[in-house]
Amino acid sequence: MKSVAQHLVWFLPMLWLGMVLAISFLEAPLKFRAPGVTTELGLGIGRLVFRALNTVESVFAVMLIAAAAVLGPAVGVWVWLGIAAGILVLQVAVVRPPLSRRSDRVLAGEELPRSGAHYWYIGLEVAKVIALIGLAIAAAP
Repeated sequence: MKSVAQHLVWFLPMLWLGMVLAISFLEAPLKFRAPGVTTELGLGIGRLVFRALNTVESVFAVMLIAAAAVLGPAVGVWVWLGIAAGILVLQVAVVRPPLSRRSDRVLAGEELPRSGAHYWYIGLEVAKVIALIGLAIAAAP
């Protein structure tokens, strides 16, 4: 069982990292540059994609916490895992709700400037990338 837990604690952060990089830093900005994609369509797609990403991230966080509990890793693993999981909680519970309310208003036809919450979300994504890299390094066999 410890062998499986060790592999999960090392592999899942890298998988999680790849998903965040691909979606947040590649798909999200590029979709608005695609021909025919309106702001409304882009927002609708973004909401679906980020809801799915955050769900998968939450599952990964729970799996990582469970695997770490079985493994009893070094303190560094717990610190990086706590930072990554904490950032995810902040994004989902604190930052995404205002972004969702804003996108509701844009979808209802209002023209609004870019939200400060958007910049917070991006900053937290960068911090989460760093935490996931730290976690993968700390957990490396």
